[in-house]
Amino acid sequence: MLEAHNITVKYGSRLAVSNVSLTLAPERVTAIIGPNGAGKSTMLRTLNGALRPASGDILLDGRALDAYSRRAVAKRIAVVAQEADLRFPVTVFEFVLGGRYAWASTAGWGWETSHDVEVAREVLRETQLEELSGRLMNELSGGERQRAVLARALATEAGVLLLDEPTANLDLAHQATILALVRNRCDSRGTAALVVTHDINLAAEFAHQVLLMKDGKSVAFGRPEEVLTPQLLKEVFAVRVLVDAHPVTGVPRITPVHEALR
Repeated sequence: MLEAHNITVKYGSRLAVSNVSLTLAPERVTAIIGPNGAGKSTMLRTLNGALRPASGDILLDGRALDAYSRRAVAKRIAVVAQEADLRFPVTVFEFVLGGRYAWASTAGWGWETSHDVEVAREVLRETQLEELSGRLMNELSGGERQRAVLARALATEAGVLLLDEPTANLDLAHQATILALVRNRCDSRGTAALVVTHDINLAAEFAHQVLLMKDGKSVAFGRPEEVLTPQLLKEVFAVRVLVDAHPVTGVPRITPVHEALR
């Protein structure tokens, strides 16, 4: 479990996140939504220890996050960033296997064990990338590459997943595939996941709880049906929306109302 209590983050004199609290529990997907500059990605980077808060506490399994070594954090928290580092030509299998590096007993070539290899192969099956395992990462389509980036995070077997805009620039099918994989990992392995996204309807479909942010502050936190209301969404995005129930799943469905086009 990853907990943030009254987190405030500053960039110099600028306040990026102000007094935000959040709990990521096992078997739960949490989404952070809000406009650009709301502090969503800053909050995610703080939860991973990449940024140090000006005030507040972050606890990982009941212990202060900064009490862990970076390697210990890497075993427990996996991050899927917006852009993967693909400067070096590696195969999909090699890229995914790299997610096991934090578990290596020694650094250097030949660090992986037979267990590491099996974990990587199992994750490739889970993400339906087996047939692409020998392809170079820079030869993949955007959707395939993002699945590989997620697979690398899953290979860590971390109990917490932090995903920063994992579906950005993907088509509808690949967006659903990525978040379905995250939701399945939470359901099957008891993982806790945090997804930063601009897509409100995806958040409603796949998240158990939603944090709505504006200007670095928490506007609301709770179940999608509690947070994704016309009043709160208009307050945050300054756009009138229609919220009804999805005809198949029953989750909130949000449709912007563009008055000027009527």
